[in-house]
Amino acid sequence: MSEPQPRGAERDLYRDTWVRYLAAVVWLSYGVASSYVLADAIDKGKKAGEVPSPEAGRSARVTVAVVDTFVWQALASVAIPGFTINRVCAASLYVLGTATRWPLAVRKWTTTALGLLTIPIIIHPIDRSVDFLLDSSLRKLYPTVGKPSSS
Repeated sequence: MSEPQPRGAERDLYRDTWVRYLAAVVWLSYGVASSYVLADAIDKGKKAGEVPSPEAGRSARVTVAVVDTFVWQALASVAIPGFTINRVCAASLYVLGTATRWPLAVRKWTTTALGLLTIPIIIHPIDRSVDFLLDSSLRKLYPTVGKPSSS
């Protein structure tokens, strides 16, 4: 925390309270999300390698499984939902700021709740959109032997 405040001075919410340490939590969440994506990609690669088949196609199948899963999860579970929720929160904070006289803390907590409530609504459309995107691009580059089915 910063130096002690002179008497009567206003406390800075972002410098003089526990809120300052939330940045570490945000960075930790990025680590958790990245670990999730990587763990799923490795798991799918291992499973693809266990499928009985000629050895010639094994490495291609494993590579395709890892790459496809990593790209799909990075887009569908991290990047697109993160961006979407960020924009929903930014828009709701702006609208609440212009349409209400609620205190800032109430507007921020409401914005957080709206962001969390958005998650179940956006999951399936994002999943289908990422499937379409990958089917229309990256998956066309895979050798036939290793093509994954759409998630």
